[in-house]
Order: sequence, then C-alpha cells, then structure tokens
Amino acid sequence: MTSSDKPGNAADAPAETTGAEEGPAATGVAALDWVTAAADPQYRAAVVDLLGALAYGELAAFERLAEDAKLAPTLADKAELAKMASAEFHHFERLRDRLAEIGEEPTAAMEPFVAAYDGFHKQTDPSDWLEGLVKAYVGDSIASDFYREVAARLDSDTRELVLAVLDDTGHAGFAVEKVRAAIDADPRVGGRLALWARRLMGEALSQSQRVVADRDALSTMLVGGVADGFDLAEVGRMFSRITEAHTKRMAALGLAA
Repeated sequence: MTSSDKPGNAADAPAETTGAEEGPAATGVAALDWVTAAADPQYRAAVVDLLGALAYGELAAFERLAEDAKLAPTLADKAELAKMASAEFHHFERLRDRLAEIGEEPTAAMEPFVAAYDGFHKQTDPSDWLEGLVKAYVGDSIASDFYREVAARLDSDTRELVLAVLDDTGHAGFAVEKVRAAIDADPRVGGRLALWARRLMGEALSQSQRVVADRDALSTMLVGGVADGFDLAEVGRMFSRITEAHTKRMAALGLAA
C-alpha cells in the first residue's frame, strides 16, 4: 500500500482494481464529514479499527520492504526498495497522526491487528528476491482493493486519507518489470511464481476475512449496520471483484492465476 501525498490521485485508479470510486452524489455516511459521522459511536469504533489496521499494515510493509532490500541483486534494486520502504513509513506516520488527532492512542488502535498481519507474513515468508516482489505486488494489491471497497462507505475526511495512503508509489510497475524479465530469461520461473501467487491470494483473503470477523464494529460496517449499501450478498460480490482484479494482475506479471 503505497502513495504519493496527493489524495486526488487515488481517484484515478483503474476501475477494475478499485471498488471505491466516489459517485456523483454520495449519500448517507459517505456524504458526511468526520465530525458529523463520528457522533455515531459504532461508526467511530469501526473507523478507529480501520485506521489501526491500515497503520499496522503500513508499518509491517515498511519492515518487509527493508528486509527484501537485503535480497536485491543490484544496488539499483536495493535503492528502489529502500525508497518504497520510506514511502510506506510516511503512510504509517499519516495514519498514526490521524489517530492521535481524533483522540485515539495509535498503539492501542493497531494492537488488535498485529497477530493477523504477523501471522500472514510468517506464513508467506519469501525464499528469494522474486518471491518477495510477487508477494509485495500481489499481497499489497489485494489489501488495497479491500480497503478501497471499504473507503467508498466512509465519511469524506476519512475516505480522503484512506485513499491517499493506498495510492501507488511505483512498486507495482517495478515488480512487473523485474518478474517478467526473470520469466523471459528462464520460463521455468513462471510456474514456481504462479504457485506462490496462488498461495498468497488464499492467505491474503483469509487474513482479510479473519480481521473483519474478529472486529464487531468493522464487520457491522461491511454488512450494512453502519455504512450504506453493504449486505451479505454485496460482501460476496466484493470479494469476487477482488479476485477478478488479482487475475488481471497475474496476467500483467505473465503468470497464470
């Protein structure tokens, strides 16, 4: 999950990877600002959960990219990952500062999500440079798609921040370039990476579902108790859209989904 610092850039994301474009006439919670929307304590709790999950995700992404940089085959590649890691940490700072601004202790907001994120990274520890690139591309993109879906149902202030920290810093293009070059050089690499990406997809979706199920306010938001327009059938369609976007990314990498 990476970004420039311009929230408006997120609105330019391709439709197939974003379920959260703002329509011409937002209604319900999506039409409110934070102060008005947060008068509902359940909505406030859901947003605190969301920001806490995003903040720890960005902090974990920073740590992972810094580790992946050690596997980089060239100094140029190492520098590129270091730049991306720096961007992830900046996103973390923005989310941390926002939590503090609304009167929440950032560490307490992140704590409920540590086990899920750390469990995911433990289960999907890459064995080499290429697996690390695929993990960052696939895993981060699935998470970004999920949070963009949620963002469409947020108040305008929170939505702007969430979309800003989900915007891309260039990791996607970097990963596609390096992975496709490796497959061109040795087509056998493609089969191994395709299996790896399928595993990542399964683990990432399971993680997202566990996080939602474990947090009452967040799950209520998704199924319609707080935010507008979601029901259980829509949640199913949401995950179908995420899966479809994953298939397109796999094709961009030159891998079979």
